[in-house]
Parts: sequence; C-alpha cells; structure tokens
Amino acid sequence: MRAGVVVAAQPGVEDLAVRAEELGLHSFWVNDTPMVHGDPFVALSLCAKATSRIRLGIGVTSPALRSAPAAASGLVSLNALAPGRIICGVGTGNTARRTLGMRPTTAARLENFTVALQDLCAGRSTEYREGDRVRDIRFLHAGAHVNTADPIEFVVAALGPQAAAVAGRRGTGLVSFGLLDPAAWHALHDTRRHAAQGTPRDPDSHADSRADSYVVTSLHLLDEDEDPHGDAARDATGHLVLSLLAFAADTAADTPAFAEQLGPEEREAVRRLLDRRGTTATALDRHTKLYPNYLGRIAPQDRDLVLPSLMNTLALVGTSDDLLARITTLEQAGVDELLIQPVIDPPTEMAQLAKLLT
Repeated sequence: MRAGVVVAAQPGVEDLAVRAEELGLHSFWVNDTPMVHGDPFVALSLCAKATSRIRLGIGVTSPALRSAPAAASGLVSLNALAPGRIICGVGTGNTARRTLGMRPTTAARLENFTVALQDLCAGRSTEYREGDRVRDIRFLHAGAHVNTADPIEFVVAALGPQAAAVAGRRGTGLVSFGLLDPAAWHALHDTRRHAAQGTPRDPDSHADSRADSYVVTSLHLLDEDEDPHGDAARDATGHLVLSLLAFAADTAADTPAFAEQLGPEEREAVRRLLDRRGTTATALDRHTKLYPNYLGRIAPQDRDLVLPSLMNTLALVGTSDDLLARITTLEQAGVDELLIQPVIDPPTEMAQLAKLLT
C-alpha cells in the first residue's frame, strides 16, 4: 500500500513536504478548513516549489467554501507549479461548514461543483449558475501561469453512499476520514461501481483516469511492553477521537442519528466534552467552543475523553505486525493509500510510516 501525510497549513509546511518526499511518501495533503487552519493553496504553492516528485493534495475543498471558478483557478495555478502532481479532494464541507456554525452542502451541489472543476481544469467550458442566471464559462487566459494540459486527480470525500455515488458518476476516487472498517470500504466501492455502470462514457467524459481510494487516520507504533491505551497512544490519536466527539456534540440536537449510534460510554464522553467546553448541544455559538484547535494536539486534561473503543475504530495503534495486518486487510478491501495526520512529531511519525510500508 502507498503512504502519504495530511497536515494543516503552517509556517514551514514546505519543509515537511520535502521530508515526506525524501522518505519516499507518495502524497502530501493540506486541510481546507478556513476558520481553523491556514490556506491550503498558499501552503501547497510553497510545497510545489520545494519538491519535485511527491503528489500534492487539497483535503478537501467544497462548493460551500469556494466557487468553482475560484477553486479551479487555484488548482490550475498549482498545476503550473507542479505539473501533473495535483490532487483535489472535494466534499460537502462537513467540518469546514460546521466550524462556521452552518450545515454541509448537498450531494447534488457537490456533484455540480465536481463537474465544473473537472471541466475547467481540463480546459473545457462548463455551466455556471448564480440564481436564475446561467452562463457557459471557461478560462480566458493562456500562458505559463495556468496549466490545464496535465491532468489533475479528483477524489470525493465519502463516508456513505450518496458521496460514493457521486464519485462513481464522475469517475473519481474516494477519500475517507477515520474509516478503518473493511466492510464499509467494500460498501463504498460497490456503490461507486454501481453508479459508474449507469453513467455513459464518451471521449469528453468528466471521468479521470485515476480512481484511487485514500483513508486518513493516525498511526502509533508501540514500543515493547507499551500500553496501547497509555498517554503516548492517546496523545498520538486523540485529535481524531476528539474530532468525532465534537461532531457528535455539534450534531446531537439537529441531526441526532450519528450520536444515537454511539454506545453509552461514548455518549457520556460527548456530554463531558460539552461540559468541559462550556457549551450545550443547542447553543447557537457551540461551534466556537467545540472546534478551536480542531485536529491539533490534545491537552493532557482531555486524555480521559480518548476512549479505547474510539481509538481502535479511528486509528492504527499496535506493534509492526499488528499494524501491517490491519493495513493488509484495508488494502484487500480496496484502499490504495494510507494517509496519516501526525500531530506529536510529524517527521518521526512520517518516518515510521515510510519504514512500515517499505
């Protein structure tokens, strides 16, 4: 299985990209969550100039954040700096919207956005709509500052069938956050395959040549006799666990189905998180209390919220043999690349990943 890394935009991000390339990692992604992290297009521009081989990904953008013309312009500008090395993840904007106190966009709008980006980034015209006004648009400039000749890889962020069907109809790959259940990956691939079979293809199709699957997780390689649920393991995986608890807390009132799937211990952790952040599931400003430091290193006082059950569900913790066994199962389920989101010591965690998968 291939290996890659996901980080937040920050000063020195290009140094991490250089190190990832030196380690032989396949891809380097930057989050697109404007109210929490820096701008991925700025960060990846620095990475593009500092590297020569590694693929560079936006993980992920959304029509609820950027218009198709603006997003496409950023993508083809990156493609001019790193020809053929750009990956664009697209999604409904679940986290990026919720950090604004808003709901994600719809699968239909996501699909229209994906079509427009595929068209524009390939140098084709596409339909652009604002209210009742509809126009065909295309890039009107040419030259070295944009690149619509080298292909850009598109992947749709999916945890369920609606987004997976969009990927199938548009011929894109998939990326999923914390989804380490092989059965769930089989279901996503089946949905994508079924949707693709019902979509006519022609020489001007929106489909890309690549349709890879990526899973974002965290990885903690245990030392000999180390507690798999000790402080070190909780620190390495806690950002994923707290992101799930924050989502459950945020959606408990308006979209309770997710929180209702959690067990009693997990629901109690959600309650404690709300209390600890000084907010409630119905407070209009709860997003300002739940999402600061989102996907950042957790505070020691929050280690008790990092439940073993959620660590095992969302992250890879174990010996080399344990991790390789789980990774092999994911690969057999159709996952092409493992992306880790390191927070404790990114260079060391990237080196562990590279060593594990080579």
